[in-house]
Amino acid sequence: MVDAGGSRAHGLYHEAIVAAARRASGVGHLAAADASVSVDNPLCGDRVSVDVRVEGGRLSGIAHRVRGCLLCEAAASIMAANAVGESAEDLARVADTLGEALAEGFTDRRLAWRDLEVFAPVTGHRSRHRCVTLAFEALAAAMADAVAGGEDV
Repeated sequence: MVDAGGSRAHGLYHEAIVAAARRASGVGHLAAADASVSVDNPLCGDRVSVDVRVEGGRLSGIAHRVRGCLLCEAAASIMAANAVGESAEDLARVADTLGEALAEGFTDRRLAWRDLEVFAPVTGHRSRHRCVTLAFEALAAAMADAVAGGEDV
């Protein structure tokens, strides 16, 4: 398989990534969201919008909309399936560890959410790393907005 940039994308869109994207966990809008944020990747045109509800400093609700590639859709779905109950600090650690794994390899790396291991084939495709991390960028920004915007959150 050859991607739009002309490079080989062999194994990039394997069955587990397709399945994660199709699960579409958290797709939609969140009623009574404490914050909503959209983040764009101008290099490829991906866009992720995330709505959050935060209670007691922890994520209590999440929804997302993705206009992007299968990697972006799968990452947002996995994120939504695992993020509820986590604090902003916990979510930042998950995102940081995922970023490190993408840059340095998944071998011997402990990921907080085992589902994220499906992105191991992306390691060799540096131009696709942000496709995987974009949803986490949007979530971090939405969490920061929610926490800053409410004393009860």
